[in-house]
Amino acid sequence: MAASSTASAGGEPPVEPQSLKKLSLKSLKRSLDLFAPARSLLFAPDAESKRTRVSCKVNAEYGAVKNLPADQGRSQGKGAAAPSSTALALTGTQDTTDARREGTSNAIIPAPLMLPKAPESSVPGKNTTVLSIPGSSDRFSTSALMERLPSRWPKPVWHAPWKNYRVISGHLGWVRSIAFDPGNEWFCTGSADRTIKIWDLASGTLKLTLTGHIEQVRGLAVSQRHTYLFSAGDDKQVKCWDLEQNKVIRSYHGHLSGVYCLALHPTIDVLLTGGRDSVCRVWDIRTKAHVSALTGHDNTVCSVFARPTDPQVVTGSHDTTIKFWDLVAGKTMCTLTHHKKSVRALAMHPKEKSFASASADNIKKFSLPRGEFLHNMLSQQKTILNAMAVNEDGVLATAGDNGSMWFWDWKSGHNFQQEQTIVQPGSLESEACIYALSYDNSGSRLVTCEADKTIKMWKEDLTATPETHPVNFKPPKDIRRY
Repeated sequence: MAASSTASAGGEPPVEPQSLKKLSLKSLKRSLDLFAPARSLLFAPDAESKRTRVSCKVNAEYGAVKNLPADQGRSQGKGAAAPSSTALALTGTQDTTDARREGTSNAIIPAPLMLPKAPESSVPGKNTTVLSIPGSSDRFSTSALMERLPSRWPKPVWHAPWKNYRVISGHLGWVRSIAFDPGNEWFCTGSADRTIKIWDLASGTLKLTLTGHIEQVRGLAVSQRHTYLFSAGDDKQVKCWDLEQNKVIRSYHGHLSGVYCLALHPTIDVLLTGGRDSVCRVWDIRTKAHVSALTGHDNTVCSVFARPTDPQVVTGSHDTTIKFWDLVAGKTMCTLTHHKKSVRALAMHPKEKSFASASADNIKKFSLPRGEFLHNMLSQQKTILNAMAVNEDGVLATAGDNGSMWFWDWKSGHNFQQEQTIVQPGSLESEACIYALSYDNSGSRLVTCEADKTIKMWKEDLTATPETHPVNFKPPKDIRRY
């Protein structure tokens, strides 16, 4: 009432409420009324602007061939007009003029060596192909000079495909970790059944079972200088086993939650462990002393490897970052933030100064020691990647939560083989999951640890050749910088 009395007192009619659709139609109608009369009227053509536009096009298209010497232009016109209209003219030498004299309708005919040269500032390595077009012997059309840049992407090396040749059953739970003996005679696996089993590499037979953990064993490492085996698990414990006595001789206490990964330093007696407490801890092997805690990650540290030189420690975490650590100062040297998902696996190349990191979004390759991004692998596995390993031949293997195992060429990032693991009879299809994998010390055998409680061994197919298994490679069109 108050609003209506105010409107009537002012002498203004009340505002009628209108829908959004009605207002939009009104606006469209107003625009149409404004601009419809002038819609069919075009501006008068300007001769000067047309002349400028044509000259710009002519310079852009034919700048290299506009100002040719008269004799060169005439001889080139004769050379281009000689073959028939469907011939393809390619650059060649003078000894191939016999094929040109034939004049067949579908022949590939070498053009004379008097073709127009590219400008001096052209990019080296360009391939210039000249096509003869009907009715255009005296001039060049738009497609006359086609510059093709060769791909700068490295070509993949041919690798033989890998095949499964042995399945080992023995664990009573998920097999979570694996490590090889430096002498390449045996390997050990840790499982969710809380045991560590040692297997003969050649025959696949069980040699020994170690018990002592009270939760699943997540990480294993074998020392190259001592007869020691190190294990870590969800029970927050890190244990050192003496393989001469087959018993625990040291325990390293300090983690506040489960330990997910561990690695041995290659040159000094130092052990590195990472876990759910977001810390990578450094231990002295001999004295059990907690040397330092590398803090900086915001989430679980799930992958770690060590190097002889700086950065001596590299860690990957569920917080999507990779950190390089200064072991002496105990501080971060560099943080790589290229990934968008958890970095669950890291693999250092045994020869090159580079490493790869695996995440659900991509597999990326970085240089060492500066951590410069090199490139992505050229395909996406599109699953959570739990493990990754690379051998000296440059074959990178990645294993996923859905049981997929892909093989890559390290140099080019080309995915040359995709395998799907098969669960053992009696297991669920959802147990087709690979938790860990590793090459033996020769790089000729690959062992995977899986959720169907089995261990599978793989080797290269020796009967395969580049003819039976050709490389189907297409270089990427663009090179990503991140």
